[in-house]
Amino acid sequence: MTMSKLRTGLTALCLAFFLLLTACAAAPPSEFDQAQRESTERGASAVADDAVSGGSFNRFFPKTTGSDDLVYTQEKTGFAQAKLIQAGDEVALLSVSDISSNPNAADKFADSTQSINDFPVVAEGNSSTAMLVGDRFQIKIQSRADGFTEGDRLDWLKQFDLTGIAALGK
Repeated sequence: MTMSKLRTGLTALCLAFFLLLTACAAAPPSEFDQAQRESTERGASAVADDAVSGGSFNRFFPKTTGSDDLVYTQEKTGFAQAKLIQAGDEVALLSVSDISSNPNAADKFADSTQSINDFPVVAEGNSSTAMLVGDRFQIKIQSRADGFTEGDRLDWLKQFDLTGIAALGK
């Protein structure tokens, strides 16, 4: 074996060993690992113990007709979400959340000048509208299509079973 072939083989072997060594090394901790570890040790939870199950919200979403359809995409404790599909296109995202885990979320409704059935409504930017029901539940509709306007969002907010959602908090 020539010296050149020996060097090439040794270089390849060292490179393979280096790649194997670095691939098996533990990843460095992320900046969030410490906070997660501390909150877990304290027993902290991002969701309040009395938060309503997400599945409880589904029956209060609007009923669809014609070419409209709701596709439920997420359901977890304190939250449910569905896509509004019209004529095959996603036009909006509808959600209900129990803000008992984050009571400060109600602050944005304090200066509301709009309401539906005496529940305060606020615009969040140009493409989202939210309503506070029973001082505990936030219903939000986010436009996903340019043609789905604030008026459309308000119309769909009215179609939720607001009385039913408010009763969940009692």
